[in-house]
Amino acid sequence: MSRRKIKTTSQIKKIASGLHRQGKKIVFTNGCFDLIHFGHVMYLEKARSKGDILILGLNSDSSVKRIKGNKRPIVSQDDRAGVLEALESVDYVVIFNEDTPLETIKAIKPDALVKGSDWKKNNIVGAEFVRSYGGKIYTITLASGRSTTNLINKIVKTFKN
Repeated sequence: MSRRKIKTTSQIKKIASGLHRQGKKIVFTNGCFDLIHFGHVMYLEKARSKGDILILGLNSDSSVKRIKGNKRPIVSQDDRAGVLEALESVDYVVIFNEDTPLETIKAIKPDALVKGSDWKKNNIVGAEFVRSYGGKIYTITLASGRSTTNLINKIVKTFKN
């Protein structure tokens, strides 16, 4: 696998700047994407439909551990990034180590910021910054019953004993 879509923050900042100059509408979303499932795929396709280019901010292993606890992530950041970059809807993946993607959002200056409908628009990290220059904030309805936590619980229940 070439890993051509996986970029550092400094690389994605330069790429985003060039895309802005070309008049491309950049969409940004982020998450842990541990145990990638069909709900993730549907979410990313909907996010991509909000613009021309989808940049996905991926929480690093250390970031996931701080947010979700010591038992997570189940899948390493390199493997998660590799699966995500294989998706047609994802144009670029950038891994961030912080607990939130705010610095990445500031580097990219997306035209649209997307999160799941489980987030209130005013609580979305980076929303105020994106709105400050006229960017749009979108929430996308999540696929019912599909979550990494539900998947983990199902695996544990199924294979217990």
